[in-house]
Amino acid sequence: MKVAVCIGSACHLNGSRYVVEQLQRLIEEKKLDDVVELEGRFCMGQCSRGICVTVDGDRFSIQPENAEDFFLTEIESRVKK
Repeated sequence: MKVAVCIGSACHLNGSRYVVEQLQRLIEEKKLDDVVELEGRFCMGQCSRGICVTVDGDRFSIQPENAEDFFLTEIESRVKK
């Protein structure tokens, strides 16, 4: 599974670094390193909607405070299927 987080200027200012750190921590805690590939990407074109994240090509706009919920509902749940 490929997960990409926008690290462009607008997303960075809105907390994408925190999102990346949270996702890294959760991937390690849940021992999903061999299943989830996390990467940063520059502008993904949805700057006004929040931090852009893709999961296997599906786009989401999230906020730093819901990064853990996002992980549980959109990443961990897909791995367990």
